[in-house]
Amino acid sequence: MKKTTIGGAAALSLAVVCGGAAANDMVYADFPVTVKGYEGNKTNSVSYTGQIARHALHDSLKKLAGKGNGKPNPELKAQMTAYFSGKDAGRKILAPASKGAFAVKQGEVDAISKGKNLAGKTYKAAVAGMPNGMTGPELVAFWIDKASSANKGFDAANGYDYGQLISKFIMGAVFYNQAVDGYLDEYLSATKKPNDKPYSKGAPYTGKEHAWDEAFGYFGTPAHTLNLTPKQVYGIAKRKGEAVAAADANKDGKIDLKTEMTFGPAYYAAGFDASVYDKGNRTSYLHTITKAFLDGRKLLASAKGEKLTDAQRTELQGYAAVISENWEKVLAEATFKYAGSVYKDMVKLKTIVEAKGDPAKAFRAYAKHWGELKGFSLALQAGKNNLGETATRINRMIGAGPLLLNASQVVDIDSKGNYVRDQGSEWGEYMLHMAKVQNLLIETFGVKARNNDVTGDMKALADSLGGKASAEND
Repeated sequence: MKKTTIGGAAALSLAVVCGGAAANDMVYADFPVTVKGYEGNKTNSVSYTGQIARHALHDSLKKLAGKGNGKPNPELKAQMTAYFSGKDAGRKILAPASKGAFAVKQGEVDAISKGKNLAGKTYKAAVAGMPNGMTGPELVAFWIDKASSANKGFDAANGYDYGQLISKFIMGAVFYNQAVDGYLDEYLSATKKPNDKPYSKGAPYTGKEHAWDEAFGYFGTPAHTLNLTPKQVYGIAKRKGEAVAAADANKDGKIDLKTEMTFGPAYYAAGFDASVYDKGNRTSYLHTITKAFLDGRKLLASAKGEKLTDAQRTELQGYAAVISENWEKVLAEATFKYAGSVYKDMVKLKTIVEAKGDPAKAFRAYAKHWGELKGFSLALQAGKNNLGETATRINRMIGAGPLLLNASQVVDIDSKGNYVRDQGSEWGEYMLHMAKVQNLLIETFGVKARNNDVTGDMKALADSLGGKASAEND
């Protein structure tokens, strides 16, 4: 299991959230302007609207991915591309949108932040887990093209759910990567965006303050998260009526996407914490990450616009380590969960096929869960840590596409962008791979929530396969 030493100051962020603390002391908001010589009229130095705009772009892009009719659709492709790589004004927020009593304040992306896109912030390296060595932006553009021609985002011939692939990969290739491999890493160096200078000319925040805020924005949690339970934060993303009271911190009757909404990374962190709340393997990813962000921001405010001392910077790096390690675990938990979902779907499909039933509905669920598994497994590899052999094993066991009912599987993409399928493993062997993926995630990342745990079936599956169980793919 990977181990990391956390400094004493950073360990404070692991403390249990105390209900008796003052409300404003528990909210990521309203930190004073500390920039020396600032001449503007701003009194609040917190700013992460660009990151929230990208969450809205991501949610809207995912929604568009399910709009195809099964035929080439240049108009849909252009619209999806506008939400991924465009910067034009007038892009409506397609999701999250108002739902009954859950009234969303903003209707256009530019009402949050102008001129933002996702492509410019997407992981630039080659994505090892997919064929052809495409970079992050190239892979998303490839999936957008395929989604625009698919039937509601579903490619039945190859088993792909493009909405899930695009969404889950972006959660890692943009949000996670930008935060942990940029703002919480190189931006914390002594020379990068120093704390005794504004982030940019005339800005009301220092270099370090704004870099920290931007990382917080990518996590996508309400500013008042520490006054809420994980179940409440999770419920906000669902936009049900009862979530309004939890989300609407300023009680103006509208949900401000800038500060009151739950987005992808925080949604999954909250979901895992809530799912095991009454179990012995309880997790606290949401509050641990949020409190480390808040503690780091308090430290920066206390520096009062001066250059950070070595001790202060070391403490800040400790908080960053807590955030990065727990965020990585959230992605590992998500990969674990959907490996289990795929396994369970395969059990259902086997039963249906053997009974000569119609597998269409179960196969659609299988493709959805495989897309989530593949997307999250790639997202997990987009951080600052080189996962090395672990990544190689995960990519080999999951493959470039799900095992289809005829035992074929996508293994390559040709020069024209067409999928190349070949004979895959046996059905039971691929199921065993899913259990092995889960076991590897336990060993490497120490996942604790373990939703959809199927590792208990590993021995029986391996025994049933006998000498047929492949050693090459694990």
